[in-house]
Amino acid sequence: MAINRDPVDVVVVGLGWAGSIMSIELAKEGLSVVALERGHDRTNADFAYPKPADELANSVRHQLMQKPKQAAVTVRRNLNEVALPNRKLGAFLPGDGVGGAGLHWTGVLMRPRPTDLHMKTFADEAFGKGVLQQDMQLQDFGVTWEELEPHYDFFEKVCGASGQAGNVNGKIIEGGDPFEGQRSNAFPLPPLQDSLSSSMFRKAASNLGYHVFPNPSANVSEAWTNPYGMQLGPCNFCGFCSNYACLNYSKASPQTTILDALKQRPNFEYRTESNVIRVDLNDDKKTAKGVTYIDAAGNEVFQPAKLVILSSFSLNNVRLMLLSGIGKPYDPVTGEGVVGRNYAYQLGAALHLYYKDLEFNPFATAGANGRQFSDFSPGTFDSAPMGFIGGAKVHGSQPTGTPIAHPLPGGTPKWGAGWKSALKQNYGHHMSVSLTASNMSYRTNYLDLDPTYRDPYGLPLLRMTFDWQENELKLVQFLSEKMRAIVGELKPDSVTDSIPKLGARFKTGSYISTHNVGGAPMGTDPRTSAVNRYLQSWDVHNVFVPSGSAFPQNTQANPTSTIAALTYWAAKAIKEQYLKAPGPLMQV
Repeated sequence: MAINRDPVDVVVVGLGWAGSIMSIELAKEGLSVVALERGHDRTNADFAYPKPADELANSVRHQLMQKPKQAAVTVRRNLNEVALPNRKLGAFLPGDGVGGAGLHWTGVLMRPRPTDLHMKTFADEAFGKGVLQQDMQLQDFGVTWEELEPHYDFFEKVCGASGQAGNVNGKIIEGGDPFEGQRSNAFPLPPLQDSLSSSMFRKAASNLGYHVFPNPSANVSEAWTNPYGMQLGPCNFCGFCSNYACLNYSKASPQTTILDALKQRPNFEYRTESNVIRVDLNDDKKTAKGVTYIDAAGNEVFQPAKLVILSSFSLNNVRLMLLSGIGKPYDPVTGEGVVGRNYAYQLGAALHLYYKDLEFNPFATAGANGRQFSDFSPGTFDSAPMGFIGGAKVHGSQPTGTPIAHPLPGGTPKWGAGWKSALKQNYGHHMSVSLTASNMSYRTNYLDLDPTYRDPYGLPLLRMTFDWQENELKLVQFLSEKMRAIVGELKPDSVTDSIPKLGARFKTGSYISTHNVGGAPMGTDPRTSAVNRYLQSWDVHNVFVPSGSAFPQNTQANPTSTIAALTYWAAKAIKEQYLKAPGPLMQV
């Protein structure tokens, strides 16, 4: 028999960015909030100076990331393959413990373009019949730029975002991104200083006519106190951001921006090592009565709550909905169902440049240090003649100085004396020109429950069916020529190419990004979306799902800013509408 806890107003599943935002916003309303995190507790004090950054622990052994034994998924590339479990971390690295991936992220804090929020409408207007892949499943988010912009703005203040605005209230500003959506305010803080590599990229790309601007950064350039009263110190360019918690209180994370303020509230409680295995529904199946989790001692615990917030990593949110019977599972053959639909990932590509006589000093860097341009974003150029939709940010970034992960020329041994010799010869002499592309959704890229493999509790693992599609590979091939032209301006001594070719297949072994989205897409039509425009389940009205799982397809922008903005948008709807009259916020 399960242990029963005292009822609360709100139970929050997962205490990363979305869970922290939703917890503090609802706790401020006076609601009793309990957050459940299946990983360990992690606080600022665990990582602050004088404790050293440890590359072996963080970049190799992934101490801040989930292990497959905790959260394995099975993977196949099409319906005819047999899915197999991922036995090691590879293409993506979900965070483990309090803070989630928001603790070990790089800190690039990008907004998408307004076009990204209504991609289906844009495609219908800009592309003739037969231009795009027939199995593409584009959808609008169901929320407008004007509705989300105040929440982007507030989150940037929470993070102390550092950057250069390009469009403030319709005024185009030199040095920023002229293609960005209209902002209500400039960035809270000025951009990070350029490194040698980013200044070289800026000059080379500008020579070719591109509109280069500093990477928007959550590694703060100056001291900052945010709206919750949390303080961040200026980044000291230590070189340890990606895969690391910040040693210097300089990178925005749930820990540095929200959690210490949230913990002071008497109506908030969080429990770690509490693995939620299902949302428990009432007999009518239209409302939830709470969640069941397994605690650190192996006990099954029932937490009653009036409101359930699924704010864990996108893949886990989809799995919990499927395990709990919330929404109809998606069927790629019939196209019916919504939970598991529109899973999308993110394709990247890079050219690695090596110079014999230039020293880039890669330890003097920050995670978001660099420059980029958005001249090839959806709606900024005509891609119809090339037969693809989407876009990419092209950037010259220097995110880390860690030697074990330092890129080395092609053909270098992976270990031993040859690897050590190549590292000694090339360390500090490398820069890259790379891109991060949007990723559309397709009928046969989806998530469901695996029919064979189960977790230690006997529950089915999540199965991912995913492969790269011709549309994205065409986009990368088109932009690779633009990247090569920039490299021509930079005149390196040698170049290593890691650009996917047409016909490339998805592989789980090499890291790409942790930008997994979709599976519980948002929208205004319950036939094609799992949650409505307020991130409320269409089927169980007291369940809200703020996460990257709500994206109908992936944008070229890193997803954190949009996940946060959508969470604030959903929290506003809960506070102003749902609490006054609990029930569906949209009628169909």
